Amino acid sequence: MDSFWKQSPHPQNSTSITVAQTLKETRAMFSTPASFIYLIAEVPYLASDNMQDMAADRSFLQEQNQQMKKMLAMQSLQVQRSEALKSENDRLRELLGSRKKLPGNAVIAEIIGSVPNPYTHQVVIDKGSADGIVDGLGVVDANGLFGQVVSVGKYSSRVLLLIDRDHAVPARINRTGTRLIAGGTGEVETLLLENVPISTDVVIGDLIETSGFGGRFPDGFPLGLVYSVSNGSGLTYAQVELRPSAQLNSTGHILVIMPDQDHNNFMQRSAKLSANEEFAQ
Repeated sequence: MDSFWKQSPHPQNSTSITVAQTLKETRAMFSTPASFIYLIAEVPYLASDNMQDMAADRSFLQEQNQQMKKMLAMQSLQVQRSEALKSENDRLRELLGSRKKLPGNAVIAEIIGSVPNPYTHQVVIDKGSADGIVDGLGVVDANGLFGQVVSVGKYSSRVLLLIDRDHAVPARINRTGTRLIAGGTGEVETLLLENVPISTDVVIGDLIETSGFGGRFPDGFPLGLVYSVSNGSGLTYAQVELRPSAQLNSTGHILVIMPDQDHNNFMQRSAKLSANEEFAQ
């Protein structure tokens, strides 16, 4: 009807005008509910577009999330590496501080391995005869005596740890100056003072240090702290145990104590005297 009256040949006819006005009002009245019909009809298309947008946004966010995770992992590795470098620098500073206490020269060496033998405690360092290392040199870390060199190659050497059963070192009680011998027990956290008379003044907490006797180890380097003293009746000698000061289980850098020139001259003179005595006999 709307289309018919719009195309009517008598648009000026009063009836046509009345009908057109009525249709206009009717059209206006139905326009509001019709708009809801249009909206309802468009909902599936809008929903489809929204779902596509949401899927695209989700995919974009997932990709960004993966990139952020990768960046976070890389940054975490960098932080960990930075912490490792900081710790290594701190240990090297401590070693340099220990180096100033030594009477002669010292070579910084890195622990590069351990000897796979359950009956001995040895580590391998990255310095050998090419660096001037020889058998018998003392080895220390930033906290105390570590051990001594027992086997030398051209570019690497073996170090016998302080706790090995075959290792012993002249020692003294820091508090009293009493001289003793500290030997290894084969246990990582225990040293033993050997042949300690019952009457010896030694108590828990005493610092045991190197005495310097023999010239192989520097004087006054910590060996450990006494944590157990047994001197009850029936014992011939007191049993004194101590915790090593050196970080024997750590992997890092140590100092190999190089003999000074006076010590080398003394050793050479001693060797010559021994050779002359043998020749005279």
